[in-house]
Amino acid sequence: MLTRTPALYMSLEILAYPFLFLGLYFEVFMLLTFLSAPAKERRMRSAALHTPKVAIIVPCWNEQDTIGGTVASLLALDYPADKLQIVLVNDGSTDNTKAVMDSYIGNPQITVVHQENGGKHTAINHGIEIAEDAEFVGCLDADSFVAADALREMIPCFDKPEVAAATPAMSVFQPKNMLEKMQNAEYIIGIAARHALSAVNGIYVTPGPFSFYRRSIIESLGGFKHAHQAEDMEMALRIQRAGYEIENAPRARVYTKVPRSVPKLIKQRTRWTSGFLRNVMTDYRDLVGNPKYGILGLMVLPLGFVAIVGGAFLFIVAMSSLVLNLVRTYTLTDGIPLSYTLLPRFSLEWFYLPATFLLLTSLVVGILSVSLVLIGRHVSNTPASIVIGIIGYTFIYAFIAPFWLMRSMYDVLTGKRRAWR
Repeated sequence: MLTRTPALYMSLEILAYPFLFLGLYFEVFMLLTFLSAPAKERRMRSAALHTPKVAIIVPCWNEQDTIGGTVASLLALDYPADKLQIVLVNDGSTDNTKAVMDSYIGNPQITVVHQENGGKHTAINHGIEIAEDAEFVGCLDADSFVAADALREMIPCFDKPEVAAATPAMSVFQPKNMLEKMQNAEYIIGIAARHALSAVNGIYVTPGPFSFYRRSIIESLGGFKHAHQAEDMEMALRIQRAGYEIENAPRARVYTKVPRSVPKLIKQRTRWTSGFLRNVMTDYRDLVGNPKYGILGLMVLPLGFVAIVGGAFLFIVAMSSLVLNLVRTYTLTDGIPLSYTLLPRFSLEWFYLPATFLLLTSLVVGILSVSLVLIGRHVSNTPASIVIGIIGYTFIYAFIAPFWLMRSMYDVLTGKRRAWR
C-alpha cells in the first residue's frame, strides 16, 4: 500500500497539469487582452450620444415579488421617455404577476401583454413583435434592476453597423450572505472577461439581464429559440456564426438577484452548464476549433469544455489526494500512540510545507482569478466591498462548482432534462 499510494497520487497529479496549464493560459490571455480595452472604451464613450427608439422587454413568469422593482428601475432610466418603450410580457404566470402588471396599464411608456405559458423565448419574441418601431431591443429579467445611466452606456456600443448585440456589467443585487458575496465576486470576474473578450469578438453569451440587440439583425436571424433553456447563449452563438459582432458596455450597471442557497445555486448552474454543452455539441459544433470564428472558435469554446471537464477532474484529484494521504498517514502511524503522532503537528514549520509544482501552479491560478475580480470591479465601478466575496470565492467556491459540473455532464450524457426552477 505504501508503494502504490505515492505512485497513484503522482499519476493523478500529472493528469491534472494540462487542465491547470490551460486555465493559467486563458487567464493570462484575458489579462493581456484587457490592456487593449481602455482605448476601445474611450472610443465608445466619445461616440455621439444619439437617442434612437428602443424597447426593453421584460418576460415574466411568477415574478410578483420583483417585477415592481424592475419596472421602477426602468422608468428611472436617464433616457427620453418618448424614445423608450417598456414591454411587460406575462408568460402564463400562476401567481399574482398578472395583477401587478395590470397596474401599469395606462402608463404611456408601458405595454402590458398576457400570453399562455410558452417559455421565455416566446415571451421575448412576442415583445419584439409589439415593439415594431424600435431600432434596438433589450431584455431584462424580472428579478433584475438597472442603474439610471445604464441605457446611455449601452447605445454607443452600436456605433458600427456590424454590431448586433451588446452586453452590460452584471453584479449581484445587495449581496448579504456568504454565498451571494461569492457569486458577486464571480460576476465581477465575468465583467472583466466580457470586456476583454469583446476586444476580440469572443463573447459567447448575451445574458438575460439588460443585453441589447439590433432589431433588424435579430429579425433576420429568426428570433429567439428554446435552445436547451439557454436562449441567451444560443442567440449569441447564432450572431457569431452569421458574422456579426457582440460588444460590451462595462459601465452599464445591472443588478440581479441570485440563488441564496447551495441547492438552488447548483440547480441554476446545472441548467447553464448543460445548456452550454448541448448547444455547442449539437447545433453549433461547427464553431469549435474553426479558425473562421477567430478567438471564439479556437479558444473560448474549446476551453469552455476544458473548464467543465477539468473542474470536475481537478476536484476528483484533490479529493483522491486527501483520501490517499489519510490512508498513508493511518498506515504509517498504525500502532503508534496518538500522543506521538498528533501533538507534534500543532507546531507549524513553514519550511516543511509541501511546495509542489501542482500547488504552486494552483496558487498562481488563484492569484490571477483574484486579479480579474479587482480588474472587473475597477473597470465597472462596482460599488460595495468585495473582500469577503473574494475570500469565499477563492477558498469555498471550488468545492461547490464541481457538483454542478458533474451533474451537467451526467445530464447531457443520459439525456436528462430538468425543470427551470
